Amino acid sequence: MPPPRVIRLPVGLGGARLRARGAAVAAVLAIVGTVGVIFGIRAAVAARAAEPVPVAPSRTGIVGRSLPVAFASGPSESPAPTFRLVTVHVVGEVTDPGVVQVPDGSRVADVVLAAGGALASADLERINLARLVADGEQVHVPAPGEQVLAGSNGSVGGPPGAAIGGTAAPVNLNTADLTLLDSLPGVGPVLAQRILDWRAEHGRFTSIDELGEVSGIGDKLLSQLTPKVTV
Repeated sequence: MPPPRVIRLPVGLGGARLRARGAAVAAVLAIVGTVGVIFGIRAAVAARAAEPVPVAPSRTGIVGRSLPVAFASGPSESPAPTFRLVTVHVVGEVTDPGVVQVPDGSRVADVVLAAGGALASADLERINLARLVADGEQVHVPAPGEQVLAGSNGSVGGPPGAAIGGTAAPVNLNTADLTLLDSLPGVGPVLAQRILDWRAEHGRFTSIDELGEVSGIGDKLLSQLTPKVTV
């Protein structure tokens, strides 16, 4: 049998085929490499996003959140202020009458709430719920038509002129309401309101002499009021 014939390509044509194959392989390799790089970058980003981010616990056990500067607290935060408690006796139309303790600077409304709140039968219009209370006083929440107990709701030992042991009870400047102050000699409703305004602006009276700082109260009136008031 004669040997198979060997077909020989022209030298120019064979080189062209090799160059074409080389270019195609290089293009495929470039595409595969680019896809591999992109896939690697996306895998790294996904893995990083899945990692838990440690959050430092706050001193209160609550995870800290970003707050405005005005509300943020830092290591130099001053300790919480301490409050002085005052003891008040609450009687009348409240859920739980008795002795309660409230922070100094509390008002009659706070005392009533501390006693469980007013009953539906309470006549709250007859008491000043906004009045500041003093340590050791009694707050009476009356029923409609009921007489308010002497010595409660802003007076010490009763209203001016009430006799206790033969002497008139003084008015407490820190607890008296407008009506009680108005009943003082030489003090009308306008001046009584100025006394309340001074108390609201400066806080409790610490001495009777501070009454002279109220506009309209001169030395003469102050001397008349001194034996009739207390702080």
